[in-house]
Amino acid sequence: MLRKAKNIPKFGSEAAEREFWETHDTEGLIDWSKAQRVRFPNLKPSTKSISLRLPLGLLEQIKVEANKRDVPYQSLIKIWLAEKVS
Repeated sequence: MLRKAKNIPKFGSEAAEREFWETHDTEGLIDWSKAQRVRFPNLKPSTKSISLRLPLGLLEQIKVEANKRDVPYQSLIKIWLAEKVS
C-alpha cells in the first residue's frame, strides 16, 4: 500500500528550490509509480555571451587549430575550457 505523498513546499526562488532538493530525498514527496518517461529533443543548454579580449596572434592560432579539427573556433574554446575545469 502506497502512502499519500507529502506536499512539496512552495519556493521563493530557483536557488531555494535547488538547495531544498540538494538536501532532501524524493521519498514521500513524489510518487514515482506515476512517473512517465519524456523527451526534450529541442532543449538547448543555457548560454551567456561574454566579451573576452585575446591577443590577435593567440586568436589566429586558435582559429588554425579549430580549422584543423573542422569545428568553429568558439566551440573549440568552449571545449578546451570545459576540459580544463573538469
